[in-house]
Amino acid sequence: MARDLDNTGLMGELRRMARTSGAVGGIAARLAGNRLGIKTDKGVHAEGLKSSLGNLKGPLMKAAQLLSTIPGALPDEYAEELAHLQANAPPMGWNFVRRRMTAELGAGWEKNFRSFSHEAVAAASLGQVHRARLVDGREVACKLQYPDMQGAVDSDLRQFRAALGVYKRFETTIRQDEVYTELSDRLREELDYRREASHLRLYRDMLSETPTVTVPAPVEELSTGRLLTMDWVSGRGMKAVLASEATQEQRDDMARALFRAWYTPVYRYGVIHGDPHMGNFTVRDDYGLNLLDFGAVRIFSPRFVEGVVDLFAALRDNDEDRAFHAYSKWGFEGLSRETAEVLNEWARFFYRPLMTDRVCSMQESNDPAEAKQVLERVYDGLKRTGGVKLPREFVLMDRSAIGLGSAFLRLGARLNWHQMFQELIDGFDVNVLAARQKEVLAKAKVPPALSSL
Repeated sequence: MARDLDNTGLMGELRRMARTSGAVGGIAARLAGNRLGIKTDKGVHAEGLKSSLGNLKGPLMKAAQLLSTIPGALPDEYAEELAHLQANAPPMGWNFVRRRMTAELGAGWEKNFRSFSHEAVAAASLGQVHRARLVDGREVACKLQYPDMQGAVDSDLRQFRAALGVYKRFETTIRQDEVYTELSDRLREELDYRREASHLRLYRDMLSETPTVTVPAPVEELSTGRLLTMDWVSGRGMKAVLASEATQEQRDDMARALFRAWYTPVYRYGVIHGDPHMGNFTVRDDYGLNLLDFGAVRIFSPRFVEGVVDLFAALRDNDEDRAFHAYSKWGFEGLSRETAEVLNEWARFFYRPLMTDRVCSMQESNDPAEAKQVLERVYDGLKRTGGVKLPREFVLMDRSAIGLGSAFLRLGARLNWHQMFQELIDGFDVNVLAARQKEVLAKAKVPPALSSL
């Protein structure tokens, strides 16, 4: 098993390209056939694509999943299949883990631990997690990166770019140049576990006054660029909690904690966790949440957050001029008034739960069946008006909104989403946000993003 995983260098690269290039080539051929009017069973092809990508360790899978949440970025059949991909990497065996731990902490690394689980207790897309106990009795989680993930990410991104390039030849309504750049930078950032440790410090600070959310502390002296050691936090998976027939009050408590965990950092500090996957948090005994994975974190410019708030206010007040200017703050460039009107239909649906000032479920205010119809109309409208170039900042904001909406639907929560949102943005001041952001980033020692904002 260990030998299979340690495919470093040229041979590992060739094996990986062989596993992905067939899928990418298949996409190219089928997209070309569809555009030329040659009928193909896209559902069958999409299932095959899912099967092929699902065997990868994670980078390409994560990029494909993210792209699948952007309206019109992929054909519906592909997007639906890719959205359900899960990490499927074989675990590293104990002998291999010991060699990897020696590489990260040096010979005699075991002396730092009273115990260390031989089996992984969880798998992430880029690594696996072991439970351990330090010599002082403190329980910790050790996230150890799979070998040669830098090479894997580089290879996968080349294949992914090729797939996007093929699609771009036939579909120009949603232009994705900046999307690829964003995905590339964020995926490469996730490889740096020192950066993730800084994100732990950052979120502990930003959510210090949110008692319903727990963020583990990193163990700095036992962390490296490819090993992250942090507090062990106990909790149950949300699926298990829901299966145990949680009450409506408990479901609402979980949803409220989830809302605050994601959106307090956004509207007070300009920071977003870009992956609200249910595997990235667990439920505490009091139905608060533990946040676990902080690889996909994005720092927004204060101007972008101002644009998000401005667009909400513009739609609430039916102010088309303010909405038009808000899009430029989001990063949309060269929009015509007609294109902005099309985007407003998407935005009204996107913001509807936040503008519904009453207790309701997410299903009532943002029904998935209606969402599909709205997105189809928006896509047709964008095609009619010349298309749109997606800004980088749109990617993780959209991913988080869709992921959170899905979680709220699963929870069946009934809350006044408008009231919770208003509590976050009341008295919003972009200069205050900029000052707060600068302070918390410096305190947590967060490295600069790979690309400037």
